[in-house]
Amino acid sequence: MTLLDHLRRMARNNLWSNDRLYRAVLALKPGEFEAERVSFFPSIKETLNHILAVDYLYLDFLTDGGLGAAAYDDFVPFDDAANLAKAQADFDHRLIAFCDSLSETDLDRRVLTDRREDGMIPERIGDILAHVFLHDIHHRGQVHAMLSGTSVEPPQLDEFLLDYDIELRKEEVERLGL
Repeated sequence: MTLLDHLRRMARNNLWSNDRLYRAVLALKPGEFEAERVSFFPSIKETLNHILAVDYLYLDFLTDGGLGAAAYDDFVPFDDAANLAKAQADFDHRLIAFCDSLSETDLDRRVLTDRREDGMIPERIGDILAHVFLHDIHHRGQVHAMLSGTSVEPPQLDEFLLDYDIELRKEEVERLGL
């Protein structure tokens, strides 16, 4: 497997993991989505909005979208889980398409990242993608932990890459077109 193959699989894992996580979030009782909790961000709502805002920021960098830091700074948080879930799924499909459009040589190509007062910093596409996946996994883990204090059981999020797990995720993978 090449690094590009791995990054493409991680993009698909992002869609799958987010789908599983949002299915749990959408089953929360009224008030649980926005309830204050102990975590880096003080609620499930704020954490999930942060994930999407950062996703938008990095995809703008990767595609030379021209927004720069404004892609994050001007992000308008979603107040309801259903619309946030749809926006995240739409983003995940865009990220898959972006990864599928890359060649191996693209992974070393540098794109500018707008670091506000620190300037425009060139970064490798492969490194940015690895960072996006780590960032998303990190914060999904926080949401997973916060779900433990709700009426909804946290979903299993690590059954995607191994052949052993195929039967455990078959319906979801087929439904998501993965």
